[in-house]
Amino acid sequence: MPSITLTFKPKQTTKKILADLHDRAYDVISGRFGLGDDLERKTLEAIGQKYGITRERVRQIENAALTSIRKSEAFKVEQKAFEELRDYIASLGGVVSEEDLLGSISKDESTQNHIHLHLVVHDFFEKHKEDEHFKPRWSVDRATADGVHITLKKLYESLSDDELVSEPDIVDRFINELKGVAAEYKNEEIARRWLSISKRINSNPLGEWGRADSSNVKTRGVKDYAYLIMRKHGSPMHFREVAKAITDTFGKKTHVATCHNELIKDQRFVLVGRGYYALRDWGYKPGVVRDVIKEILKKEGPMSKDGIVNRVLKERFLKKNTILVNLQNPKYFKKNKNGLYTIA
Repeated sequence: MPSITLTFKPKQTTKKILADLHDRAYDVISGRFGLGDDLERKTLEAIGQKYGITRERVRQIENAALTSIRKSEAFKVEQKAFEELRDYIASLGGVVSEEDLLGSISKDESTQNHIHLHLVVHDFFEKHKEDEHFKPRWSVDRATADGVHITLKKLYESLSDDELVSEPDIVDRFINELKGVAAEYKNEEIARRWLSISKRINSNPLGEWGRADSSNVKTRGVKDYAYLIMRKHGSPMHFREVAKAITDTFGKKTHVATCHNELIKDQRFVLVGRGYYALRDWGYKPGVVRDVIKEILKKEGPMSKDGIVNRVLKERFLKKNTILVNLQNPKYFKKNKNGLYTIA
């Protein structure tokens, strides 16, 4: 997120536009926006208790004060400050999360509170409240904001529950889906900023994107970190390797025994050898050696001893003799007249 050094001083602008307010109106605005020494934005109830009035009466005073500010001469004089803020939001894509916007202007909470007042008081800026899909955000272009909201919802719906997508791919998918948005906004930097507005799409610690509530994105423990590690590795790993990789990659101290226990219990992982695990996503199926042999013979039909050994070794980390011992069990397997093995 780029930062900006404004040419105007937010606190000085606030001082000027509030100068004509009566004491109680000034106090209400100051409290509601956290403009004093106490940076907390006060609730209607808290201010009402201070003055012994209802929250509705506080709301009326606040709205009247904001209307008074908008009609004041000082407000007109400070238009360049509001225009600068509007142009900055437009440069960010026309719609941006409140957190990102305020954080890019200043790290000082007091200054952020003053900017928040400026956003509320001028009709250049439209506040979009937080909901189940999106974080609180501000826009200076309703058509662009609507296009971004619609596209983010469609993008979320297009993702399956456990799907993970690289950042370049999610950005491309998002840009390709955008409709009714100016071409100048269709770039990777702005697209990433717009993605951050969504509460339902997010990235995991490896920078892969998916549904925010998926265990592949919202990692909750060793088993989820293990899944990400093995998915990135791309081939079976020993549980000791997995534990070390979790510690090295995520900085999460992981005990070997804990890792082994989590892998055993989770159906996403398949034991394919002595301590070696693979992902079910890769086509591996759970079961002992004879189950693997049975599955192969069901698919392939009668096979030679060497053929079976080679196929099993593609699915399990085993010694050749282990496979042969299982193959010699007449309860499960037999030879046909051509010397090929079949299921008994």
